[in-house]
Amino acid sequence: MRIGMDTAEDPRVCWLDLHRITAGYAGLMIGLLRQFGSPQAVFSASRVDLERCLGGGSSASVAAVLAGGPDPQRVSAEIAWLSQEHAHLVTIDDVRYPALLRQIADPPPLLYVRGDVAALARPQIALAGSRNPTAGGRRNAREFATALSRCGLAVTAGLALGIDASAHLAALQAGGLTIAIMGTGVDRIYPSQHRQLAHDIIRSGALVTEMPLGSGPSAENFPRRNRIISGMAAGVLVVEAGIRSGALITARFAAEQGREVFAIPGSIHSPLSRGCHALIRQGAKLVEGTADILEELRLSIPATPEPPVPGSSGAPVA
Repeated sequence: MRIGMDTAEDPRVCWLDLHRITAGYAGLMIGLLRQFGSPQAVFSASRVDLERCLGGGSSASVAAVLAGGPDPQRVSAEIAWLSQEHAHLVTIDDVRYPALLRQIADPPPLLYVRGDVAALARPQIALAGSRNPTAGGRRNAREFATALSRCGLAVTAGLALGIDASAHLAALQAGGLTIAIMGTGVDRIYPSQHRQLAHDIIRSGALVTEMPLGSGPSAENFPRRNRIISGMAAGVLVVEAGIRSGALITARFAAEQGREVFAIPGSIHSPLSRGCHALIRQGAKLVEGTADILEELRLSIPATPEPPVPGSSGAPVA
């Protein structure tokens, strides 16, 4: 029996339930929202109209569930989570939703945010790279993240080991703002050794994910996570990456989304330089210092700049 819409006074119930029902069907929720206008309208639609919109196949079962109306019990855990301090649900029609992210071809219909939701509106630069970087790669990530933070940019990364962690930590230590885009539910910190880092980010930035609560670290989640990293940022800086690195997926998304792609060159003898060199050959901007990024993004350099990162004297950052 259809649950009356007056029993779902909290509009978040419809958003969350529609999100959970359509999870695993890429783009399905956005398609429904474009067709019907709102989650409430989706749940009010007839099964015939839903099936006409969704088509046949496995999505027919989705139509049957939607036709039953929203079920607050299915999303009771999410509603309880939202009662916690610094826990937010940001839907695509929310003024707090990142403007750049809304412009991509397949924006996430909603975001779970833990921390300062206002951080999403800050201009961002994303850093990406190897989970097993060299000492030089870690140093470059720290120094670029520090300098970019001091220029007023939020540093966005994926909470992964290696370059991501170095970037997040450096931004925090510089007193800047950092945003971690997760490939799991916001209640599942991955990797587990980053629990303290995640806690620190919540205090002066934000954890962000499109994955429902309880979602674990499935391999297919992380490439989708990467489109959000690039989609929220004005540009992506690949610090150090092998030729098969996931950072190149982020860079590809950035190019498709019309974002700037930057890459730091390295030794021709290092396998972890090959991904960056491949990006440069494909048109990414070779970066030797923070000024290269600011100039490309048409951002002004602070009147009293911080000490330049290695390479600003003309030598490549290694």
